[in-house]
Amino acid sequence: MSSYRTPPFRADQVGSLLRPAALREARQAAKAGKLSAEQLRGIEDQHIVEAISRQQAIGLKSITDGEMRRDWWHLDFLAGFDGISLRESNAMNFNAEEEIPPTAYVSGRIRLTRPNMLAHFEFLRGQLNPASGAVAKFTIPSPAMAHLRSGSKDLPAAIYPDPAQYWEDLGAAYRQAIADLYAAGCRYLQLDDITFSYLADEKVQAMVRANGDDPATLHKTYAQATNLALRDRPADMTVTMHTCRGNFKSTWVSESPYAADIMQSMFSTSVDAYFMEFDSERAGSFDVLKLLPADKQVVLGLVTTKFGELESSDTIKRRIEMAAKVVPLERLALSPQCGFSSTHHGNKLSEEDQWRKLAFIVKVAQDVWGA
Repeated sequence: MSSYRTPPFRADQVGSLLRPAALREARQAAKAGKLSAEQLRGIEDQHIVEAISRQQAIGLKSITDGEMRRDWWHLDFLAGFDGISLRESNAMNFNAEEEIPPTAYVSGRIRLTRPNMLAHFEFLRGQLNPASGAVAKFTIPSPAMAHLRSGSKDLPAAIYPDPAQYWEDLGAAYRQAIADLYAAGCRYLQLDDITFSYLADEKVQAMVRANGDDPATLHKTYAQATNLALRDRPADMTVTMHTCRGNFKSTWVSESPYAADIMQSMFSTSVDAYFMEFDSERAGSFDVLKLLPADKQVVLGLVTTKFGELESSDTIKRRIEMAAKVVPLERLALSPQCGFSSTHHGNKLSEEDQWRKLAFIVKVAQDVWGA
């Protein structure tokens, strides 16, 4: 079970961190041709090393690279597969925000023929001293994120006359990516998946129907796709899943509570623990955790990343107590509700707000579970 020594940790994090202003400026300069890829990588390295140091200083054992080399939490990884390309999207908006993430679509047979973010993980792991107890956590989007916004309607029949072959190819590409990460030393992997939260929302359901899919059954397809991707997962690799209602510049998409039938599908996936958003009324009550299998854990996302004001310690502890009436305390942990910067823009809070919230999570976890 979760502890201070094995992932998921009692005090954990979802993954992304705010990009410092200097890094944002460097990325823009690189896109404008004013910096080489090598120069940008050096600047990224510097900021990642600094972020690792801050994470360790506040007592986190789950250490990420903050996703600082990515523009988007999901699209950079998906575009690393042969047969998946990106295009401009009008699929859905984030509370009237002007910029909309691109859409991943199938442009050929899906394969993995080159390393996909492997160097990102290798750099992260190379900065950690194993004797410290720190663990390199790496995050990738779930297979469902290759499908949600484009849907079955846009699956080219000339490439995939049988949709089942699409899921087989996608699963095989994921298995190869996971095997590569494992061989590089990854023992803590997280699949980020918004679908199990999104599919309860009526406007998302309307989009799914327009894309040629049935929202009443699509969550089952996505659970099967996850299990296909994890079919060969090594026994000593901890795999978790994070789900939320959207996290773009402090906005969101879904406003519906977790739905029991969708949660049953999510809880059927072969992961060890679930990072679940519970920081607002949008999530609903903890009653949905009654569906959690007895061999799995939940990391409670009770501390929001959408604004900088620090939560009350007493309030968070009371919320943990409420959850512990449904799931035993030893199967619970604490984290932010989402990352701080799911995209290169970042949420609307300061870096000091971010570090204060992460330190707060460590302190509350020590108070609740003991050091």
